[in-house]
Amino acid sequence: MAETASSPLKVWLDRDGALLRLRLDRPKANICDAAMIGALRAGPAAHRATPGLRGVLLDAEGPHFSFGASVEEHLAERCAGMLASLHALILALAGCRVPVLVAVRGQCLGGGLEIALAGGPIFAAPNAQFGQPEIKLGVFAPAASCLLPWRVSAVAAEDLLCSGRSVGAPQALAIGLVQTLADDPEAAALAWFDEHLAPRSAAALACAVAAARAPRVRELRERLAEVESLYLDRLMVTRDANEGLAAFLAKRAPRWEHC
Repeated sequence: MAETASSPLKVWLDRDGALLRLRLDRPKANICDAAMIGALRAGPAAHRATPGLRGVLLDAEGPHFSFGASVEEHLAERCAGMLASLHALILALAGCRVPVLVAVRGQCLGGGLEIALAGGPIFAAPNAQFGQPEIKLGVFAPAASCLLPWRVSAVAAEDLLCSGRSVGAPQALAIGLVQTLADDPEAAALAWFDEHLAPRSAAALACAVAAARAPRVRELRERLAEVESLYLDRLMVTRDANEGLAAFLAKRAPRWEHC
């Protein structure tokens, strides 16, 4: 494995080099902070030229996939850099030349769900929970605002984005957020890879992925720029956005003034 003792991510090649494995490795929360985002960007980049690569599997150590992004990095003085880095990762995953499979156990929230949404099929354990709780902190989820409509209906996307509620794996399957439920989602993802991707030509897969995703990736690049501007220029100048983040860090209820 390519990770070091202090790395938040395990990276290794599996299936004789046909499958790149990425595992979030800071349980139990697996917070998607600057270090995790940087490692997730570097991991696939280091193996981009691997001959015969036919897939990526992203999963997580511990009982939960991820509790989401670092709230401290959402504060006004740091959020511009955080968003730029996260959105670059989202684009890299969405534009990956091979299918990106995602296996989820436990909580998959906030920035963690945004990262999962940028990949391909999601294999979920029956106990998995999916949500974008950012609205509860007085902010919103920029990348998920772009990515959720790729997966679910506009109504379902707005429900998750505006309510901040979480849905369990069976409901996530019903609305199309996840593709497969399995007691062992990593094993299910590996079995799917072995059956559907391992026998294929890597060259053909790269072209198939580009053909399927290129238009959406172009749209995603434009939409991320729009929502990033909305977040930084309109949201983060409001009193409530800063109050919500401060209240979360202080472990108290927010006091909204609706401005």
